[in-house]
Amino acid sequence: MKYRIGVVSLGCAKNLVDTEVMLGLLSKEGFTITNRADSAHILIVNTCGFIESAKQESIDNILDLAGYKETGNCKLLIVTGCLAERYQDEIIKEIPEVDAVIGTGNYHEIADVINETFKGQKVLKYGNQDFTPEEGLPRLQSTPSYTAYLKISDGCDNFCTYCIIPKLRGKYRSRTIENIVAEAKQLSEQGVKELIIIAQDTTRYGIDLYGEHKLHQLLNELCEIDGVKWIRLHYCYPEDITDQLIDVIANQPKVCNYLDIPIQHCSNEILKKMGRRGTKEQLTALLDKIRTRISSVTLRTSIIVGFPGEKEKHFAELEEFIQVVKFDRAGVFKYSQEEDTPAASFEGQLNDEEKQERYERLMVLQNSISQEINDSKVGKIYDVLVEGYDKRARHYYGRTYADSLDIDGKAFFTSNIKLNPGDFAQVKITQAKNYDLIGESYNESCK
Repeated sequence: MKYRIGVVSLGCAKNLVDTEVMLGLLSKEGFTITNRADSAHILIVNTCGFIESAKQESIDNILDLAGYKETGNCKLLIVTGCLAERYQDEIIKEIPEVDAVIGTGNYHEIADVINETFKGQKVLKYGNQDFTPEEGLPRLQSTPSYTAYLKISDGCDNFCTYCIIPKLRGKYRSRTIENIVAEAKQLSEQGVKELIIIAQDTTRYGIDLYGEHKLHQLLNELCEIDGVKWIRLHYCYPEDITDQLIDVIANQPKVCNYLDIPIQHCSNEILKKMGRRGTKEQLTALLDKIRTRISSVTLRTSIIVGFPGEKEKHFAELEEFIQVVKFDRAGVFKYSQEEDTPAASFEGQLNDEEKQERYERLMVLQNSISQEINDSKVGKIYDVLVEGYDKRARHYYGRTYADSLDIDGKAFFTSNIKLNPGDFAQVKITQAKNYDLIGESYNESCK
């Protein structure tokens, strides 16, 4: 019998790549992949366990899929990923429908675990966070055919006081340049035109393996790959953004003028409590340098509000900083008091109402900034990576270099020329919203 497997992947893009490898391994073993949970014989939830809201989402999905053991064809329910690594015993004990739990360093054993579980055993595989699976494992791409994530390392050595990731994902482990380039070439041969470079901290790439920063060299080699048009960087910690990296972004046409720089805060007092290595002054100087040297650069960031000890003066300083710096994009997160992290025991924990109030204030501020920046794009022409066509609205949609997959806005535009997903079109912007752009095909508008 060919068993059908359904998978739900939660959390970050790094987790999604792990999911794609599991799907590739299972497909190679003869399993059939389905997106219908009610028809799947085996259901897998690749979980996130980073903060409270992510943990709750993971638990809700596990419980939802557990119902298919009664209402569907489900014979096995398997939980993998960060929540599995963090709470393996609790999951097995409190959710009896779960048949196996696989931690972050054991996902490559998914086929063996399924075979063991079919013998009637409850299987737990965890505690192997520092293990790196062999290169060249099959991967079944789940993103659109023209876009793929390229994971260049695993783990993290930053040890921010609010973060549990190093305990769940292990120490920082860079892949070799040769192996990354080989995977990128394979993705390009499959039709991928946009590579999104990911790691827990991409700018730290190479230090553990080569003894020095190597992201700039990796990018130069990736730019040599035929077929790849855009290379996009995520999770660039400010402390390790080198002049060499800035030069590559500025000078390599394939590297998008887009940087995702998670600052988390600007107050030196709060940054120190967070275990961050930089200061407000260093951050300001870095952002000024980036904007001076990289033309029309788009800057995205992540910010935590309500960290223990964050007084109104600290938050006011953050508000002023955001107003002055004007990030193009900002993800705002309310501090989550996570057990087994140093910050969980810090004095000055804020209540939920205070966190929510600060979250809303910062989001309102950022919305106005994003609207202002998008307004400045009206009348300009951008290359847009076409993602699809909305028949009801009768327009195409896609992304500019300033918009990353699933987290940023879109460009909606009209065109009388038929376009396909993965095509690039020149679009003249005619209207701006706070996150999205509206326009028309430039070539047609010039006729």
